[in-house]
Amino acid sequence: MAVQAPQPPAHRVALVAFPGIRAFDVSVITEVWGTDRTDRGAPSFDLRRVAVDSTPVPMRGGLALHPDRTLTWLSRADLIVIPGLDDHLTPAPTPVLDALRRAHARGTTLAALCGGAFTLAQAGLLDGRRAITHWNLIDLLRTHHPRVNVVPDALFIEDDNIWTAAGTAAGIDLCLHLVRRTHGAEAAATIARSMVTAPFRTGTQAQFIEHPTPRADRDADTLAAVREHALRHLHEPLTVADLAAYAGMSPRSFARHFTAATGTTPLRWLLDQRIATAQKLLERTDLPMPEIARRAGFGSEVTMRQHFASRLATSPRAYRAAFSTPAPAPAPGTGAPDSTSVTGGSSPIAR
Repeated sequence: MAVQAPQPPAHRVALVAFPGIRAFDVSVITEVWGTDRTDRGAPSFDLRRVAVDSTPVPMRGGLALHPDRTLTWLSRADLIVIPGLDDHLTPAPTPVLDALRRAHARGTTLAALCGGAFTLAQAGLLDGRRAITHWNLIDLLRTHHPRVNVVPDALFIEDDNIWTAAGTAAGIDLCLHLVRRTHGAEAAATIARSMVTAPFRTGTQAQFIEHPTPRADRDADTLAAVREHALRHLHEPLTVADLAAYAGMSPRSFARHFTAATGTTPLRWLLDQRIATAQKLLERTDLPMPEIARRAGFGSEVTMRQHFASRLATSPRAYRAAFSTPAPAPAPGTGAPDSTSVTGGSSPIAR
């Protein structure tokens, strides 16, 4: 009888709860880390609702969260997530602030969604550090916490193992990113498929895109076709000029419309897709590095390694060692995997 390999311990995640937290953010945290998807190959998580005591925590709309652990459990957590607030100036209980300070001193990763940045700022943990919140709260955060280096436009950012995110949907992006960096792109894609959301948006994208005019709507359709074309030809040496020609635009006009529609530049988007493709191939196949670099469109292993170091702070070989779950390679000559395999079933085209 074959001996089954021992399963890795569940990743321990703490949801910090106190009166005033947003029900939406609680739901996002619970959906990402509190749903068992191990039957689909997702990692095992141990999500705990942590509060000062066992008293139910009231939330807007007649909801209540029932804690299952007290603050002492934070010493066991691998990740601590702070939801946003209904009233962004809500003072967090002193024991919560003290516990967050101790957790950061221990080296535990902290993440705040939307107005949860105000809670971290109350604890003094954002003083002198870069942070982001909902675009409509940036001035409020600057006014009440002037020592925080508030970044004006991003989806999520990290500084000294402290993550902050912009509003609502950006909280989903950050949660999936935290899964990706700990468990790999395939794990994040599995969860994203279940949630029917895009598995990959970079933190540097703009928080919001202005409402399009009818002309911009037509441009968006064209740009969606360009992105689909790019995803199917990533293995080719595509340039921004190539994509502009496919769209029937000048490079300058194409870049302007692309950034307005997606919140990121064509070059950055193209690089993000190449990195995502390489991650999938490293996780799913045992292809040699030069072949992965070719299929992802980097041209050479050296170039791929440089971009991994710059964007992921690791090497392709180290990434494979950490996240590899080999599966059959795509058929030779097919280039990069198709858009379904690259994005885990949720295409970034609409984003």
